[in-house]
Amino acid sequence: MTSEQAASEPAPHQLARVYQAPRQDKPWGYEQIFAGEDGKYVGKIIHVNAGQSLSLQYHEQKEETISLISGTAEIQYGEIGGELAHATFGPGDTIHLPALAVHRVTAVTDIIFAEASTAPPGWREDVVRLQDSYGRAGTSAP
Repeated sequence: MTSEQAASEPAPHQLARVYQAPRQDKPWGYEQIFAGEDGKYVGKIIHVNAGQSLSLQYHEQKEETISLISGTAEIQYGEIGGELAHATFGPGDTIHLPALAVHRVTAVTDIIFAEASTAPPGWREDVVRLQDSYGRAGTSAP
């Protein structure tokens, strides 16, 4: 059964929902939000092209855990206004980022990582971009 067939048929007792995870293109690659339960949690699979970086950013309320699935990445992280630590990540390397932790992911090679986060009200706009290679600094634009 395909996800389209499953989505058109009612789930047993409405306990399950089958769907296609939406893809959102980004200037550095793309992300798929496979779980987005407002007020509960968010799950994303993020694809970043080699040589590209996400914004240097932090979240005011949202916490994230990032785990690299494939490729090699450079991770920067630290406190607002402080010196940033640098780490090279390979598959399986994971970092938990509490709210207000500054961070950036840079793809050394093409990478795929999983991101699990909390989903407080307004989680889609909860990003403060400090630096951005694509002209989005100071915005919450996708």
